[in-house]
Parts: sequence; structure tokens; C-alpha cells
Amino acid sequence: MLIKSRVVLTSAVALLALSACNSKDADKTAAAGASTSPAAVAATVNGTAISQKQVEMILKQQASQGMPDNAESRKMIIDNLAMQLIVAQEAAKKGLDKTPDVADQLEMIKQSVLADAYVQDYMKTNTVTDEMLTAEYDKIKAQAAGNQYKARHILVEKEADAKDIIAKLKKDPKAFEALAKAKSKDPGSKDKGGDLGWFDPRGMVPEFGAAVAKLEKDKFTEEPVKSQFGYHVIMLEDTRANPIPTLEQVKPRLTQQVQQQNMKKMLDDMKAKAKIEITAAPAVAAPASATAATPASAPAADPAKK
Repeated sequence: MLIKSRVVLTSAVALLALSACNSKDADKTAAAGASTSPAAVAATVNGTAISQKQVEMILKQQASQGMPDNAESRKMIIDNLAMQLIVAQEAAKKGLDKTPDVADQLEMIKQSVLADAYVQDYMKTNTVTDEMLTAEYDKIKAQAAGNQYKARHILVEKEADAKDIIAKLKKDPKAFEALAKAKSKDPGSKDKGGDLGWFDPRGMVPEFGAAVAKLEKDKFTEEPVKSQFGYHVIMLEDTRANPIPTLEQVKPRLTQQVQQQNMKKMLDDMKAKAKIEITAAPAVAAPASATAATPASAPAADPAKK
């Protein structure tokens, strides 16, 4: 495949970052709850209060799923909280909250809530400055500088076949599209007459990108271009500068990106300073079943892309 694949690395840090990006929603929830007295009680169950604040928090969460805020919704939430509290009280009477498994789960939930609260607090108190945004934008702009190319290609297995196609094109350059449809082994562009659309040559395998960058408009490679996929005959149709959006256009997304980068650095620093002692090796994962790994179960690769 010509186009380089991008590998996205997900981690606990990334997940925390994504959850923290919803801090604005949390702010709105807190602001709404501020108008409700902390002592306001929606119901009591065996003398234990269900606060109005709990009801409001659940209403805010469910509003994003389309649940209306009306008397029926509030009654349903209170009924559910009451039932949950009744069962929890019975569990405590039986001492289930003291059992090792339940105690461990409660501790993990507590840690998760605290970690999320810390991340949200960090996002609120460590805002992204204009200087940070400008510096990041300048780096991205420098990386994006250059040209894009619009080209066609014909991919064949043998060098002799590529040379034969080049000989035909020397006689009739307009035959490129028809030759691509008839000869090319690239299923991604074959039916389009070899058309690859607009692309940055840095996104292609090196041999292909270098060959395209040397071509003049409406010219084709007079020698086969060898890559790991075979031999290419390439025709350049047009060139343009890489379109680079303005800072204002990318500001929201860039702000989120810088926030996540800053937070990841903060978490990495915290981890580096912490004393972590692993006392037991992780269990070895079971090997994947043979049937799940058979080539027949995987989609066919597109030889026109990397």
C-alpha cells in the first residue's frame, strides 16, 4: 500500500484526557447544581436522604441521551435511586461491604472518581495560552509546508511490462487511462484509470514520492519506478501548494490537542517521580485461536496503499 498507515496509541492517559475534555459539561452541571441547596432532599429511604443534587446530576447526564426534564423523569430517577439505596442498605446489613471483593471494587471506584476529579481540576486550572497555541500551530505549519500532487499510476509485477507500457505511452500519452484500466494491478485506482487524486508525496512510499516530485506537469516516468509492490508508471497531472488552514480555523481542535499534550506530560512526570514496585508479573495472555488468525478471515489488502 502506498499511503502510510497511522498508528494511534491509546492508553489510560489518553482516556483520561478524553474524559477531561468534557469538563465544560461538568462545569455546566456544577453551575446548575449551585442553585440547589446541598441540604435539599428529594426523598428519604429508612432515614437516609437522597439529595436533590443527586437527582439533578443524573438528569444532566440523561439529557444528552434525549430524556426530558419533567415530573415523570424525576419520579423515575428518584424511584431508581431509592431501590438502589434499599438494596445497598440490605447488603451493608449482611456485611457485604466488608467482603474482600466488594471492598476492592469500592476502593477502585473511589480511585477512579478521584483520578477523574484531579484531571478535570487540572484542565480547569491549567488553561492553554495563546503563546502555546501559536507555538504548536507554527510546528504543524512547518510540517505541512510543501506541495500536493495529482497523479495517475499503473502498477505491474514485471519491469518488462512497465517498459512496454512506457513505450506505448511515448507513442500516445493520452492512452494512459485506458492502459491503467487494462494493465494495472492496483485495485484501488485501476477502475479510475490509475487516478490517485491529490496527495502529499511524503505520504507515499519513498520511491513513489521521489519520482512524482521530479515530474513535470503532464509528463510520465520514462523509466519504471520500483517499489515493494512492483513497478510503477506514473503520470503527473497537476501540482498545488499544501492547503494550510489558519490558526483560527483549527483553534478549537488545537486547544484540545495542546491540553492533552500538557496533561500527558504532567502525568508522565508524576509517574516518573512515583515509587512503583511490581511484585508479581502479569499473567501471560492466551494465544489467539488459529481460526481467528487465518488469512481467509482478513480483508484483502489494497496494493495501491501502504
